[in-house]
Amino acid sequence: MAGDTEALPAPNPLRWKALIGLALVQFIIFLDATNVNVALPSIQRDLDLSQSQLTWVVNAYLIAAGGLLLLGGRLGDLVGRRRVFTAGAALLAVSSLTAALSTSSAMLIGSRFAQGIGEALAAPTALSMVALLFTDERERTKALGIWGGLAGLGAASGVLLSGVLTDLASWHWIFYIGVPPCVISLVMTLKLVPETKETATAGGRTTWLGAVLLTGGMIAVVHGLLNGITHPWSSASVLVSLAGGIVALGVFTLLQLRSANPLIPLGFFTSRTRLNGYAGQVFMAVSTSVMFFLVVLFMQQTSHYSPLESGLAWLPYTVLFAPGLVLSTRLMPVLGSRLLLSVGLFVIGVGILLFSLLGGDSGFVTGLLPGMALAAFGSGLAAPALQLSALDDVSPQNAGLGSGVLTSLQQISQSLGLSVIMTIGLSHAHALRVSGTGAAKAAEEGRSLSFVIAGAVLVVGAVVCYLIANRTIKPAAADEATVPLAA
Repeated sequence: MAGDTEALPAPNPLRWKALIGLALVQFIIFLDATNVNVALPSIQRDLDLSQSQLTWVVNAYLIAAGGLLLLGGRLGDLVGRRRVFTAGAALLAVSSLTAALSTSSAMLIGSRFAQGIGEALAAPTALSMVALLFTDERERTKALGIWGGLAGLGAASGVLLSGVLTDLASWHWIFYIGVPPCVISLVMTLKLVPETKETATAGGRTTWLGAVLLTGGMIAVVHGLLNGITHPWSSASVLVSLAGGIVALGVFTLLQLRSANPLIPLGFFTSRTRLNGYAGQVFMAVSTSVMFFLVVLFMQQTSHYSPLESGLAWLPYTVLFAPGLVLSTRLMPVLGSRLLLSVGLFVIGVGILLFSLLGGDSGFVTGLLPGMALAAFGSGLAAPALQLSALDDVSPQNAGLGSGVLTSLQQISQSLGLSVIMTIGLSHAHALRVSGTGAAKAAEEGRSLSFVIAGAVLVVGAVVCYLIANRTIKPAAADEATVPLAA
């Protein structure tokens, strides 16, 4: 990054306590990203949401976080990391409260968008502060391992906790629980973490404009795609949204190419090894977003699971992720990142393809578990290889930026993947209903088509990623390859 970073005292005697405060928000961020999935059917019934409105409950968060995350990191560098982090933590607390109090789709979707902005401010600045607090390489590796572990715990526990709270109380409580940790983190950070920032550089206006174009373009494209489910593709509501979004994203791309200080540094994409990791993230995010969304709806709407049963049904996924992760770490020095990433993506793809066979009489063991097991194991195989490739040859000073690029790609891809594939599936189901097919059968066919597309994307992606990389990374030892997971 441009500018000279103000030096922190090393070692900071409060660094481990500060890590706890910062990691609390990291835990809540990953909790917020996953806990809404199990509650979606309850939210849909309570607020009387259409399928496209329900998709926005997920997409609003992803678009805001993915579109503004790099801007959040840049603001932290220039305005002050602690200042921007505490603003993000405060916004997360307030928006979690308003989400919990929501009585309409507009209030909930707006709150989810605000939660995404809070993540965009808090996540990159928190990671930067952790990197600056721990100046010793061994301590930093340990701290980042704890950081990644809490992120994984938040993602895994979000599904189970959502099921418990939705079943025993109501879906409103999945948002209430995020308020206290954010407040505690804010107070601890103000007390324990010193302020740091970079020397001001040119390009601030370009950075702001880039963030607005990226986020606005994403919103317009997703809005146009979802409108295509219930309106003719030639209608003004669809064409204007799609055209406006494409123009905004096109201007954003031109701006990045010409800017001396771009929001997304295009130099990060010149390495084919890093490009391999970024491509793997895109393919994985596109398809798994569809998997989580549709499997939860199948569990509760077709198989009539309660929210608690639905949350518990995801436990095998959490458990089976671990063997893939351990095996990937052990095989990395032997097989390298290139092969493990491609194999992992292929296995996930096969698992998602198995979900396309789900029908109204499918049970858990013979219907859901096989696809869930393969998707979980494949994700464990792919995750370390993906991050190792994406952060290859990134300097310590740019580690936060490199992680930010990866996270932005993940969230933007999740939003677009969910919108595009769900649009195709729902449009297919709508066409079948118009032709006289029963509603239940049409919904099953639309869901099956969505799973087939999502699985095929990963199978093709496995081949593409293998061909993109011109070399593989083989760490000298597995423990040296420890990378915090952002799955």
